[in-house]
Amino acid sequence: MSDVKMLTKQELEAGLPLVRQAPKDQGVLHLIVRRPQEDAREVLTVGNLDAIEGLVGDTWCKRKSSRTEDGRPHPDMQLNIMNSRAIELIAQSQDRWQLAGDQLFLDLDLSKENLPAGTRLSLGTAIIEVTAQPHTGCKKFVERFGVDAMKFVNSEVGRELQLRGINAKVIQSGEIRVGDIATKL
Repeated sequence: MSDVKMLTKQELEAGLPLVRQAPKDQGVLHLIVRRPQEDAREVLTVGNLDAIEGLVGDTWCKRKSSRTEDGRPHPDMQLNIMNSRAIELIAQSQDRWQLAGDQLFLDLDLSKENLPAGTRLSLGTAIIEVTAQPHTGCKKFVERFGVDAMKFVNSEVGRELQLRGINAKVIQSGEIRVGDIATKL
């Protein structure tokens, strides 16, 4: 991974106009990242989404959740999706996108207004649904991208645009590929 300085909140805010230009109804899948174990990443060109497992080979289905009563993986958090324009701004280099910990990176407006909970997207031969579970980041996000990046994604505008990303679940299993078009249904 290349050495990149962490941007200030002001530098990040200066990039908002480009992020706001993300397409609203259809957008390209730029990156698929599988997490086979904690802190490990596999960049894929093709992935399989499964209604039970999430992204096949990812550890979501094995991770404990503090958001469920029994500690099992949260069913509404199978997939973490981030706007590719937002991560491009924050990470400054595509080889660092995977550090965010998300599995899918879409050039699509992920704002609450454009993709409210319950919105479905077709992606490859799969269908996914945006869930209401918030995606706000963690200590590792701060370590990798800086405190200002966390403040930026969790600011009022950051939450409105869901710059840290969204959670989703698989409704219809199917194959996805980098370059596929995600389409609002």
